[in-house]
Amino acid sequence: MNETYDYGLWSMVILNSAIFIFFAFSFVKPKTSTDWRSLGAFSAFVVALFTEMYGFPLTIYFLSGWLTENYPEVNFFAHENGHLLHTFFGFEGDAHWDPFHIASMVFIVAGFFMLSSAWNVLHHAQKHHQLATTGWYARCRHPQYLAFILIMFGFLLQWPTIPTLAMFPILVVVYVKLAKREEAQAITEFGSEYHKYMESTPSWIPNFNKNIEGKNHENVR
Repeated sequence: MNETYDYGLWSMVILNSAIFIFFAFSFVKPKTSTDWRSLGAFSAFVVALFTEMYGFPLTIYFLSGWLTENYPEVNFFAHENGHLLHTFFGFEGDAHWDPFHIASMVFIVAGFFMLSSAWNVLHHAQKHHQLATTGWYARCRHPQYLAFILIMFGFLLQWPTIPTLAMFPILVVVYVKLAKREEAQAITEFGSEYHKYMESTPSWIPNFNKNIEGKNHENVR
């Protein structure tokens, strides 16, 4: 398994982490402490991911005995074999074109698109102290948090590791709690107006049958 060692590329860890965190920062534009906690949780996931992808393959070391026994012909320290699902499911050829990697890119691109689109609606609503009810906010009440979850899930499909698999459910719980905290604040401030929004708009699973046009009423993520 040690014929080729494609890790220890810490410049790649820093560069890729910085790019994705900057993208998220530019879309979210954090202002409140909640914004920063949301971005911070995502940033921790990204750093853990790229540390294993280019820096130190902790998961491969941890599973080395099992991997050697079950896949003796595979050098898992060659970077292309770090796509573990590609090997586990018996796919051949370039891992970047297997179903998992394609699905990964769909989730990541969709997540960043949702993040950007949702922020534009939220930013407009915040300036007028209104409730964001158009665009993705007409589909579900927490599109920004949902976008972060989609992006992280996409990365897991592409490059699953023990740390990120452990972090993912924890971060989902963090985002759910942040969403509940923001909703409690919105109910306190806007009362029945927000209750009506809750009754007509699902929390997490987007309603694609709903008309996304309409008036903004307030600013909740």
